[in-house]
Amino acid sequence: MAYPYLPGSGTEAFKGVSVVLGVMISLGSSTIVGQLFSGFMLLYARVFKVGDFVRIGDVEGTVDAQGLFATKITTPWNDEMSIPNAVVASSTLRNYSRSKSPDGPLLATRVTIGYDAAWRQVEALLLLAAERTEGLKRAPAPFVRHWSLADFNVEYELNAHIERPEERIAVLTALHANVQDAFNEHGVRIMSPHDLGDPASAKVVPPPQWYPGPARRKAE
Repeated sequence: MAYPYLPGSGTEAFKGVSVVLGVMISLGSSTIVGQLFSGFMLLYARVFKVGDFVRIGDVEGTVDAQGLFATKITTPWNDEMSIPNAVVASSTLRNYSRSKSPDGPLLATRVTIGYDAAWRQVEALLLLAAERTEGLKRAPAPFVRHWSLADFNVEYELNAHIERPEERIAVLTALHANVQDAFNEHGVRIMSPHDLGDPASAKVVPPPQWYPGPARRKAE
């Protein structure tokens, strides 16, 4: 409405400048509008909420804020990350805090063991490691899947329900330590990820050698 009253609005130069400015505003606003629509889509789709522990692309952490333009996440390393909603909407999103099962989400890890190890023993060792790990539910009981029969080894997957999804990394670290201890105790060699050789001696660490310097035994 005010355009005809601007000084020089009728000149060709003013019209040219106005066209350039209009194009610049249109191109610049497209990104903002895209972020805004992505924010509305995530808000109404309710794929996650504040407090959920999620993985968006390569970023994993707890959702601190969900805005119209960006989502803020705090990683397990206490880094605060702001992810544009357009990136969130176009990325693979995994919500560890939600599960269709009433027992909650599963925590899974895989190991590869040689064919010379009895699979029943491998299953028992993996379940023993899960039993020793704090933060994993005892009911329903953990279970083992035989994931694949490869050329040189068998890949097993241990699954257990986790009590607090936001502690996933800490619990997984403890589980991996207990898996190594359990297999070393019984002399079963872990071949993860690609151990193709067959040495004369088993690739295990016997219990008397678990605490060489500077490692220290934890207080009971």
